Amino acid sequence: MIKTTTMTPAAAPDISDLHDAALAAQVQHDLDHKTKPQGSLGRLESLALQLALIQRRRRPLLEAPQLVVFAADHGIAARGVSAFPAEVTRQMVANFLAGGAAVSVLARQHGIALTVVDCGVAHDFEPQPGLLRAKVPGAEHGTADASRGPAMSAAQRDEAITNGRRIVTGLPGNALLLGEMGIANTSAAALLMARLTGRPLADCVGRGTGLDDDGLARKLAVLQQTLDRHAGAVAPLDALAALGGLEIATMAGAVLQAAGEHRVIVVDGFITTAAVAVAAALAPAVLQRCVFSHCSAETGHERWLRHLGARSLLDLGLRLGEGSGAALAWPLLPAACRVLAEMASFESAGVSTRSD
Repeated sequence: MIKTTTMTPAAAPDISDLHDAALAAQVQHDLDHKTKPQGSLGRLESLALQLALIQRRRRPLLEAPQLVVFAADHGIAARGVSAFPAEVTRQMVANFLAGGAAVSVLARQHGIALTVVDCGVAHDFEPQPGLLRAKVPGAEHGTADASRGPAMSAAQRDEAITNGRRIVTGLPGNALLLGEMGIANTSAAALLMARLTGRPLADCVGRGTGLDDDGLARKLAVLQQTLDRHAGAVAPLDALAALGGLEIATMAGAVLQAAGEHRVIVVDGFITTAAVAVAAALAPAVLQRCVFSHCSAETGHERWLRHLGARSLLDLGLRLGEGSGAALAWPLLPAACRVLAEMASFESAGVSTRSD
C-alpha cells in the first residue's frame, strides 16, 4: 500500500552533499588495511566507499532491494519513431507481472522484489499483486504527441513527480533499482538529453528498439521538429513537461525521494538516466546517491554519463531497458559491502604487510 502523504515538487526532501571527511577516511583506512595490495579490488573499493557515504555508516548494509519498473505510453509513438507498435507497452507490463520478462527473471535470480507502476499505460489493468496504479488525471493512457504540443501539462508533470515520491515512501528497504517500459521512450529521453545538455540531437538519438537506417532518419526528423517546437522549454521542469514521458517524470520523483531518504539508487540505462538527470538538475547531490549499473548501446548513453560525471559498473552492450542492467549489476553492491564487513585485515589475519 502506498502511503498517502502530501508532497509536491516544490517541497522536495533535503538532499545535501554527502561529503564526510572523517567517515571517508575511516572507510578508506579499512579498505587499505584489508589482506590485499591497496586498490587491488579496483572499482569494488570505490563502490564500497560510496555505499558507506550514502548510508552514513562505516559498514553499509543493503536491505530489501526494490526494483520498480515505471511504465507509460507516449503520444509521439504515432509518428513512427519506434520499431514496435504502442500496444507492446501493455503487453510487456503483463509479461513483467507474469514473471516472463528478462527483468523478472533477473530479479527473481537475485532475490529482488519487483513492482510495476502503471504511470500512464494505454490500458486499464485489473488490480493484481505486484502492480501499482499511479495514473495522472487527463493522461491516464499516456502523454500527448510532443511533436504537436506539450507532452503533458505542468499540473500533470507535478502529479507524476508527486506519485513517484509517494511510491518510494511506501517501499521497504534501502535500495531502489530503476526500470522502465514505454514504446517511444527513447525518443523522450533523447529529447531531454538534447535540451538538458545542449548537445546536438544527432548525438542523442539512437535506434531504440532496433530501427533500420530509414527508421532512424525518420525518428531524427520527427524529434528535431519536436525540439524546435518547444524551443522555449529550457528549464528542467519545463522541458520535462514539454518533451518527457509520464514514467520519466514519475521516476524523477522517485529518485528525489529515494535520495532524500539516503537510499542507494541503482540506475539502469538511457531512459532511467533521463529521470536521474532531471532530478539532478533540481538537486545536484542526487548523483552522489546513484550507482550507474551499465553503459547501454543506445547512442547517447555514454555521452550522457560523461556529461553527468558518472561511470558505469558494466558495459555489456545492453539495450533492453526494463531495469535489466540494474539487476545484472546488483550483486556487485552486496559484494562491496561484504568486503568491508567480512574481509580480514593484515593485523587480524596475521599477514605481513608490504616490505617497503
